[in-house]
Amino acid sequence: MVARYYIGTSGWHYDHWRGRFYPDKLSKPGWLEFYARTFATVELNNSFYHLPSEKAFGGWRNSTPETFAFAVKVSRFITHVKRLGNAEEPLAN
Repeated sequence: MVARYYIGTSGWHYDHWRGRFYPDKLSKPGWLEFYARTFATVELNNSFYHLPSEKAFGGWRNSTPETFAFAVKVSRFITHVKRLGNAEEPLAN
């Protein structure tokens, strides 16, 4: 079995990346598609605070190649409030 490693960052929506990573004239809606040309994965760190909508997930999926991987960060409700105990029900929702 061959191990696969995915290199990416925690998020892609950082204004200070404009001009350093993103072209100056690239609009924010194009950032994820541009990001996915360089990296194979990204952590969705906003899911720590609230679960993104199905529409958001669909838009992200449509902006990236089929091989692109999203690492969805577990909600702080599960990690900090529930302290990983009885996490089955919140995960099912």
